[in-house]
Amino acid sequence: MEHPVLAVDNPPASAPVDAPEHWRRFAPDLPADKVLFSELVPGGGHWSYRLPRGATLRITALDAGANLSLVLYSAQEKLERYNMPDSLKAQHTAHYTRGHLLMSDMGRAMGSITADNLGWHDPLGLLLDNRLMQEKYGSHAYQEYRNGMTRSGRDGLLIEIGKYGLAKRDLVAPVNFFSKVTVDEEGRFRYVPDHARAGDYVDLRMDMDVLVAFSTAPHPLNPAPIYPANKVGLAVWRSGPAEGDDYCRRFRPENARALHNTDMLYLT
Repeated sequence: MEHPVLAVDNPPASAPVDAPEHWRRFAPDLPADKVLFSELVPGGGHWSYRLPRGATLRITALDAGANLSLVLYSAQEKLERYNMPDSLKAQHTAHYTRGHLLMSDMGRAMGSITADNLGWHDPLGLLLDNRLMQEKYGSHAYQEYRNGMTRSGRDGLLIEIGKYGLAKRDLVAPVNFFSKVTVDEEGRFRYVPDHARAGDYVDLRMDMDVLVAFSTAPHPLNPAPIYPANKVGLAVWRSGPAEGDDYCRRFRPENARALHNTDMLYLT
């Protein structure tokens, strides 16, 4: 595997040393006075944030075929976390796009997809684990490959949620942004190659204070013979919480109830 290289911009003298404006290259439409920070994430990377209610995460595929596996936990009570079965059942869907919510196991809205130019994101394909990664791509350990090492999505997320006192039993099924999985006539999952293009993006608004963990390891069903190290750009900006006429709130009655349940946590 080639050593991945990310071009890092030096911030202007007037900006904080640790806040280069990466977002200007992949999300120039965002309001500059509301952007909090941005990141360039290499393929196979992982990280996590504590984000407040009313912040929106812009996720952009910097390379075609990118994948970002994301999980959410309530920052106030970590036992409350994103629940894939409840989210899909309540919204009568098997994939995510604009208007859909990521709901918790308490019936609350944790995140809302407020913008999406791709139209299909996979909630069912789970994570690349070490066994499958070894079978498909072989071993690329840090000691030999350094930044060109490979890491599974499962390990990446376990590392990140471990920073907050969570463990294997707390790892939930993720959302695989930019990936598409369909079901054939015999009920088998089928990965759709070349689904995401460079420049595709999705906005995920945080409807409560959350812990966000993600991995940019490849989707487990990706048939590529070489570990796909596709980059992703992230930008966090202040959008504010859902208003009364919010598109996601009006998308389905179940969404209105889930957002109402979250709003009740923030009564003042």
